[in-house]
Amino acid sequence: MTELLDFLHSPWPWYLGGPLIGLTVPLLLWLGNKSFGISANLRHACAILLPERAKPGFFHYDWRRERWNLMFAGGLVLGGGLAGLIFANPEPTRLSAAGAQSIQDLGVQVRPSLFPSELTDLSNPGVWLLLAFSGLLVGFGTRYGGGCTSGHAITGLSTLQGPSLIATVSFFVGGILSANLLLPLFMAVIG
Repeated sequence: MTELLDFLHSPWPWYLGGPLIGLTVPLLLWLGNKSFGISANLRHACAILLPERAKPGFFHYDWRRERWNLMFAGGLVLGGGLAGLIFANPEPTRLSAAGAQSIQDLGVQVRPSLFPSELTDLSNPGVWLLLAFSGLLVGFGTRYGGGCTSGHAITGLSTLQGPSLIATVSFFVGGILSANLLLPLFMAVIG
């Protein structure tokens, strides 16, 4: 039992996590012709919560057929909670000296959690503006791009979808630009 707990408290290596995520796609296709993706759950939640007479056409469908996806998303939240609260690794995240310097060069103070504490100060209106703007961009991009990072990068690429390759490359380019150009700008405004 101690070995199992040690295993759960330690970061899992890429060669274990990667194949587990990769096997999700063929398993979902094989078990029920389902596509792996998370962003559709927002649509399902809206379809559940909106009154029947107030639903626009986009939300007017049988969401019950997609319960499996809602359960999957719930499992992700539960698993993340367990991993972060119960099975959290007590050791601080280790970065190389070059990695720590790279983060500091972006204007972010390196702390054991690697999460900028500046973004947890909810009394700062700049933090709310940053969070709202970021959420708007992610929501718009997900809808405009026809899916989220998991749907495109995992399912789309594994099923050889050309638009998913373009979307995945765009995710990486956007992430690099955001980390190197927008994050320092926002950290200067918030700080």
